[in-house]
Amino acid sequence: MAHGPQTLDPQADLDPQDWEALRRQGHRMLDDMIGHMQGLRSQPVWRAPPAALRRHFDAPLPSGPQALEEVHEQFLHDIAPYSSGNAHPGFMGWVQGGGTPVGMLAEMLSAGLNANVGGRDHMAIEVERQIVRWMARLYCFPEEATGLFLTGSSMANFCAVLIARTRALGAGVREQGLGAEGGQLTAYTSTAAHTCIRRAMEMAGHGAQALRQVPVDTRHRIDLKALKRMIRQDRTAGRRPFLLVGTAGTVDIGAIDDLAALADLARAEGLHFHIDGAFGALGVLSTRLAARLMGIERADSIAFDFHKWAQVPYDAGFLLVRDPAAHRATFAGEAAYLRRADTGLAGGEWWPCDLGPDLSRGFRALKTWFTLKTYGLEALGGVVDRCCDLAAALAACVEALDELELLAPVELNVVCFRYRGAGADHLPDIDGLNAAIVEDLHLQGRVAPSLTTLDGRTAIRAAIVNHRTDRSDIEALITGVIAAGRSRSRAEPPQALAAA
Repeated sequence: MAHGPQTLDPQADLDPQDWEALRRQGHRMLDDMIGHMQGLRSQPVWRAPPAALRRHFDAPLPSGPQALEEVHEQFLHDIAPYSSGNAHPGFMGWVQGGGTPVGMLAEMLSAGLNANVGGRDHMAIEVERQIVRWMARLYCFPEEATGLFLTGSSMANFCAVLIARTRALGAGVREQGLGAEGGQLTAYTSTAAHTCIRRAMEMAGHGAQALRQVPVDTRHRIDLKALKRMIRQDRTAGRRPFLLVGTAGTVDIGAIDDLAALADLARAEGLHFHIDGAFGALGVLSTRLAARLMGIERADSIAFDFHKWAQVPYDAGFLLVRDPAAHRATFAGEAAYLRRADTGLAGGEWWPCDLGPDLSRGFRALKTWFTLKTYGLEALGGVVDRCCDLAAALAACVEALDELELLAPVELNVVCFRYRGAGADHLPDIDGLNAAIVEDLHLQGRVAPSLTTLDGRTAIRAAIVNHRTDRSDIEALITGVIAAGRSRSRAEPPQALAAA
């Protein structure tokens, strides 16, 4: 095999022998990714990787070197065209942000520094501390509030369960385990909450049965009367309620619980009040939505993702905690290899490894810092508003067309609907039909919604999170659903939907 100028001598170090050649190749790689982002709309949202290509990735582990140019060409040919598609404006399947060129460049800078942000005295730590302070101010938390970056809200919610447990049982639970007292702890969230809350209770050792899933009202918000009744029943049975999890933006329809009422109840019952705000918590960036999140400032902890509505590249989850003592008591530990010093690299007052499970941590804060500083809160709030406006426009189109049916109220940026045909009675398997419609749309590559189930009915779910999505994508979704529905149900070919 012929090797290019960047072939490495396996006996030498891993830096290139020719830095200028690397610089040229690096510029080509950067140009390719900028071109990829610039041309997203001309590409399919998603395309299925060919079976032969999948088999190609069953190749043996490489023992020798290969030219960087060749590896890059393989990336361009075999990997980049077959991404999940969430950067594309037609992606509406799940609540995933589209990323930005600024975030991409910041990620490159972060990789160049290769900082381990677990602790020690370096400026990457200060960048993360600054974002913690910014978030404390954004959510009206006290100045001493703590926080840290994690992979996403799933891990942030898990950490919140552990912090709530420490507040209930004390730091001794880390040595002694749950014991009889811990076995009586119960937590509460709604049936519309993300499944990661259940998983967090499982991973924390409480078990899923210790999580009470409370019914929701017609707007998919937690039913406060049912919640109070369940707490009262548990106390009567000798159990110990310790955690209440509210949701700001449910995964199915984007509903927001009555956070102020939950805060009142949590205080009255002595519960740790945590909010899973994976995407909805960032609604505070919108002047139109901020009032709907009233009560979020009273939470004991909030989990959310910068990689959703804030458009930071994956991954950039975050946990904000009101009580720094409880936060530290949940995770901090001593070890000889983590010994601190007054000066030198082992100095510094704030080590994130004291506040979470990870000792090795990437510099996630940098791409978030670049995003917040480069775009500013007003522009990011504008993205939130546009997503909600597009969802409202989509819902209006659905309601204006007899062949479509809206299946849930549109609370934020998520629209759940289905194809029902010209008359609902003549479609024997309407759930199967709608599932097939979504598969058809994915294969066509113009738009990519997802599926969910609401009240036993299969729904097409469009989650509008990408800052690139515009009205043309909404129209393409409507047209595509109706065309696929008519084709699948052997109806007449679709007519123009400009009037819709």
